[in-house]
Amino acid sequence: QVQLVESGGGLVQAGGSLRLSCAASGRTFSSYTMAWFRQTPGKEREFVSGISWSGGSTYYADSVKGRFTISRDNAKNTWNLQMDRLKPEDTAVYYCAADAAGRGVYLDPRRYDYWGQGTQVTVSS
Repeated sequence: QVQLVESGGGLVQAGGSLRLSCAASGRTFSSYTMAWFRQTPGKEREFVSGISWSGGSTYYADSVKGRFTISRDNAKNTWNLQMDRLKPEDTAVYYCAADAAGRGVYLDPRRYDYWGQGTQVTVSS
């Protein structure tokens, strides 16, 4: 059974940092594209960052570029999102996602096959 489990969310003041982690189990994800999305009430799920299966290519939404860093450890079946200089508008539920095709990083959440349950990130002003 495939399972993705996020951790690392919480409450932080503006300008602070958080590190989200996603642990995958049930199969080897080394060939999968991995990504992070976020969602706030009443809005669609939004692409935040993605990383290719090799880790050689990374992509970021313009709103987080220069502040967030995505990484992965294929040996451990984990990937992370380091979030620095957080802003109140970063407040959302963050989801990790995996795309089995692994052909590229897509912004459309419908391209992803597996999802975590989400972790809340709250940034206070």
